[in-house]
Amino acid sequence: MDIEREKIDFDVLFVGGGPANLAGAIRLMQLAREKNMSLEVALVEKGAEIGSHALSGAVLNPLSLKELIPDFLEKECPIESTVREDELYFLTRKKYFRLPMIPKYMHNKGFFIISLSRFTRWLGRIAEDFGVNIFPGFAGKKVLYAEDQKTIIGVRTGDKGLDKDGRPKSNFEPGIDLMAKVTVFGEGARGSLTQELLQKLNLLPDKMPQVYESGIKEVIQLPENNYFTSSRGNDIHIFGYPLGLDTPGGGFIYEIKDNMVAIGFLVGLAYQEPMLDLYEEFLKFKQHPFVAGIIQGGKVLEQGARTVSTGGYFTIPRLAVDGGVLVGGSAAMQNTPGLKGVHLSMKSGMLAAEAIINAFEKQTFTRATLGVYNELFEKSWAKKEIYEGRNFAQALSKRGLAKLIHLAAQYLSKGRGFIDKMPIEPDYKTLKPVKASNDDLHPSPEKKTIDGVLYVDKLTGVYLSKTMHREDQPSHIIVHDRDLCVNECFNIYGSPCTRFCPGDVYEIETDPKTSARRLKLNPSNCLHCKTCDIKDPYRNISWTCPEGGEGPGYTVL
Repeated sequence: MDIEREKIDFDVLFVGGGPANLAGAIRLMQLAREKNMSLEVALVEKGAEIGSHALSGAVLNPLSLKELIPDFLEKECPIESTVREDELYFLTRKKYFRLPMIPKYMHNKGFFIISLSRFTRWLGRIAEDFGVNIFPGFAGKKVLYAEDQKTIIGVRTGDKGLDKDGRPKSNFEPGIDLMAKVTVFGEGARGSLTQELLQKLNLLPDKMPQVYESGIKEVIQLPENNYFTSSRGNDIHIFGYPLGLDTPGGGFIYEIKDNMVAIGFLVGLAYQEPMLDLYEEFLKFKQHPFVAGIIQGGKVLEQGARTVSTGGYFTIPRLAVDGGVLVGGSAAMQNTPGLKGVHLSMKSGMLAAEAIINAFEKQTFTRATLGVYNELFEKSWAKKEIYEGRNFAQALSKRGLAKLIHLAAQYLSKGRGFIDKMPIEPDYKTLKPVKASNDDLHPSPEKKTIDGVLYVDKLTGVYLSKTMHREDQPSHIIVHDRDLCVNECFNIYGSPCTRFCPGDVYEIETDPKTSARRLKLNPSNCLHCKTCDIKDPYRNISWTCPEGGEGPGYTVL
């Protein structure tokens, strides 16, 4: 379609409404005021509002927050609770053991437990008070380049009002070209525009492949008299059952205000078992006697899912290009051993803001000028923190005793271990083939209680995420070869997309008369976690943004 598009010019454009970009936008406006500079700054967010797609544990190390907004308490920062004491448990199938020693990077006493959804909405209001133009409901769909095809000059937002075949309907609204001298990409883990940049501009030279964890989280309303009424520990981390020690992952339980609890379960996408179902593992975790005892009498209020970049320092891409920078999850800013990343995302955005101001002072926006961001990062406490966990994900991907030996060596050597820059495979390469027997493709599931209140099925979870997509639009999930799915992938891996997706987006249907199989997609169930884009063993699935304003509607996650 040859469409005439509106163009709007800004000095700086932030793509994504997470903590990295919001902190970056606030810091940019603070610096601009200090230097008497007038900047037109915009931020676009694909969710219907700031915070509607924001999901994390989340324990917040307040270091970046105190730097950015020293009077955050007076400004009514939405803190759910303060960590009183850490607890770490190992589960067997029926029993649990509290570990007497907690690794130093998991010491959270005095840190804040937050709802990232509420926290980002609060940051958004502060950013608007500083003059940032915030546009929720607009998905960045295409990176715009100068004639050299290397210099970023902005982003095109997605068209609205297309039918399933991509034809304009009566309510069609063409996307807008948002032009900027500097574009900041803070889309979170596995952002679609960021993936384009990494490949097109070769931002991963000599880097380790990025790896991920996929997490499911709920907020549960507990009765007035509950576990935390008498327990000092309100920051609980758990590993062992149901994953065991071979598969990386584990769970958390955090106390939040008003007798609510945040509970989550993450699985490292380096897992090898093709029949592993992430959601089923989450239910097994919740129904373990120890966990079930904490959440008994509760009701699930909200559920969601997302992936986290966990590869560490050696997977961080080039942070600056001509006309653009990467921040937050898009730049792999995560303390993987400490299970925290919000403060690092915020700090990356703040450092990027300093580099952007420097570029405006010089009136040049090249990779060399914006590369001050990389220099600032390398000298910061954020780099030091991430660097200590530089080989952690690699060690977690090991199996059996080797995992524990590598982790111990890294702990004693401040992250180095036996091999520095320890190799790791990308997540899509780790699955093992299923056994040849057809029975192995459809094993009998372990019986679990689904009561629709405290233990809910996948589709109820989608409902509780408040996910909404217009049904008659082009699918934002692109399966490049469907024959590959129902033939080769089904026979070798048992169609793992039907199990690693927490929203039941993927189904394999079999014709009872002909036994012919077909892949059925339910993109309206999509939670935007992007696990499919990462774990599919054939790289046959591409996740793209749907219409702006659609997807989850998180309020307390």
